[in-house]
Amino acid sequence: MSKVTISLNGRPFTIGCEEGQQAYLKELAGHLDTHVRDLAEKVGQIGELRLLLMASLIVADEMREAQGKVEALESDLLDAKGTISQGEARRRADRARAAETIVKAAERLEALAGADGSEA
Repeated sequence: MSKVTISLNGRPFTIGCEEGQQAYLKELAGHLDTHVRDLAEKVGQIGELRLLLMASLIVADEMREAQGKVEALESDLLDAKGTISQGEARRRADRARAAETIVKAAERLEALAGADGSEA
């Protein structure tokens, strides 16, 4: 286990993390710290616990909003896949009809050619 020092509202905190996760944890803490600092500017220094709680709620709201967007995109993707599948089914049916039309035309031409050849 490794340790990393992060800063929230100008105060350092040393926490444990898995090896190799230090940079990612600092990035997450930086995101949270941005919210804490923004809140402190807006509402003042109302105590670290309250600032962290409010910032955490903002981050939770961002996460919920992102999840909603992911769900909407997944739904759009399923709709698009369905549309593509329908299009492919129509294309296969069109090709089958075209092939059938060509076969019938070829049979008619052979019949006509046979009829013309027998009269000659």
